[in-house]
Amino acid sequence: MQYEFPEVLNDLIDYFLLGDLRRLQRFKDEQRLGDDLAAEFISNDSGDRAVLEGVLIPLAGVENHPYTVLFTLDDTEPELLKPSSRLQHRRDGYVLQVESGRVHLFTWRILQDFTPVEVEDLLQRYADPAQGRPTIEVANGWYEVRVLAGEIEREGSLQPAFEFVLSLREGPLQVQGVDINYRFAVQWE
Repeated sequence: MQYEFPEVLNDLIDYFLLGDLRRLQRFKDEQRLGDDLAAEFISNDSGDRAVLEGVLIPLAGVENHPYTVLFTLDDTEPELLKPSSRLQHRRDGYVLQVESGRVHLFTWRILQDFTPVEVEDLLQRYADPAQGRPTIEVANGWYEVRVLAGEIEREGSLQPAFEFVLSLREGPLQVQGVDINYRFAVQWE
């Protein structure tokens, strides 16, 4: 199965994050982190811990383009691996723990005011299909995640895209060989 979201923007900050927002809220509470998670993540090792514990996946270096975002479950051929696409980045080794039955792609700005009220408001916006926010419903559990980035053919031309290939596994899982600071800059021609 595959889910596609067109015209996804990065809020003018070169970052996307992938994760279960409720799991991230629990991580914040367990670690006793402040409401400005962005500041926490850049001032101590809590961001690295969140990645290593499967709470979120950071995507740095995201250029300011409108992206097509795809979520592909492991029984479907990834769009960015098809001959009509132009794959630029392929990173394996990520893991993600899902506790609320949803995976969300969100921007760095979300972390700057990560209060329970703001998280609930954000989850309501994500739940509204009319807003077209990049989120999918999945079974709770541990996922291996492959991140693909590049260009896919849409409407007769190549468009910048991110694709997340999720494979449900027995957990808990360990992150393997991931460069947390890897830059996913997509060159769009």
